[in-house]
Amino acid sequence: MSGLGEVAGEAGTEDARLSERLHRTLLRFNRARLAPGFPTEGWRAAVQEETQLRLLEGEYVEAERQRIASWAAEAPEDADGFIAWFEDLKESGPGQHDPLFPWLATKASLEQMNWFLTQEVAGEAGFDDLVALTQLQLPTQAKLELARNYWDEMGRGREDAMHGPMLAEMAAKLGLTPTDEDTVWEAHALANLLCAFAFNRRYTFHAVGALGIVEETAPGRTACVNEGLKRLGFDMRVRRYYALHSTLDVKHSETWNKEVLRPLVAANPACARPLAEGALLRLTAGARCFERYRHELGLDLKSLS
Repeated sequence: MSGLGEVAGEAGTEDARLSERLHRTLLRFNRARLAPGFPTEGWRAAVQEETQLRLLEGEYVEAERQRIASWAAEAPEDADGFIAWFEDLKESGPGQHDPLFPWLATKASLEQMNWFLTQEVAGEAGFDDLVALTQLQLPTQAKLELARNYWDEMGRGREDAMHGPMLAEMAAKLGLTPTDEDTVWEAHALANLLCAFAFNRRYTFHAVGALGIVEETAPGRTACVNEGLKRLGFDMRVRRYYALHSTLDVKHSETWNKEVLRPLVAANPACARPLAEGALLRLTAGARCFERYRHELGLDLKSLS
C-alpha cells in the first residue's frame, strides 16, 4: 500500500523526534495513573517521578495554548455569542471537512481502512473516563448533563451497549492489533492532551470545551467511516460503534451546548476563554492526526480535492 510505513516529512526533524519521545513518555504516564493499583513501599519515589512528569505535561499544554491564544481570544464572553462562535467551529475549525474522510467512505481499501482504524483505536483516551474526571465539582446543571452523557457512554447500564467495549469489539472482529511502536505520535498526542485536561483541575474548562467539540464534530467523520465499512461489506456488528456515534453525538452536542457551555459562560464570562482554548486545542490535535494519516496512506491533497 502506497505510503504506509514511510515517515512523515516532518518526522525526520529534531522537533518531530522530540515530540515522539514526549508523547510516548506521556502515554506511559497516563496509562499508569489511570490504572488501579496498590500501596507500595516506594510510593515516595513514585510521587517524585509523577511530579516531574506532570511538569513535563504542563509545559506541553502551555506551549500548545500559546499557539492558539490569539484565536481563542476572539471567543465572545456573552452566552449567545459564545455558543454561536463555538458552533461555527464545526465549519471553520482546524481539521473540519478534511478530505481524508470522504476518501475513507468511498475509496479506501480494506488494508487502508484497517490501518486508519488501528490508529484510531490506539489513540482512544476513553471518553467515559474523561467525562467522569471532568464532572468533579462542576455546577449542578453542567454536572447533570455530564452524568447523562456518561450514562450513555456506559450503555445505560448494559454491558453490550457500552461504547468503549463496542470499539474494542470492532477491533477484535477486524483483527486489529494496535501497538505503541506502530502508532503515529500524533494519535498519542491527541489522547495525552485530553488526559492532561481531565486530570488537572486548572484545565477543567479546557476539558469541557474539548469534550464538547468532540461531540459537535464527530458525527460527520464517524458517518464517513461507517459508510466506508459498509462499502467494504461489514455488517452492523462491526460498524455499530461508528454508526451509533454518527447519530447519537448530534443529540449529545445539542444538549452539551445548551446544558453545559451556555450556563457556564452565562454564570461566569471568564469561562469563555478556557472553553474556547480547549475546543481549539482538541481540533488542532485532530487536524495533525488527519494530516499525518493522509501522508502515511500516500494521499495527495490535490488528488483528493
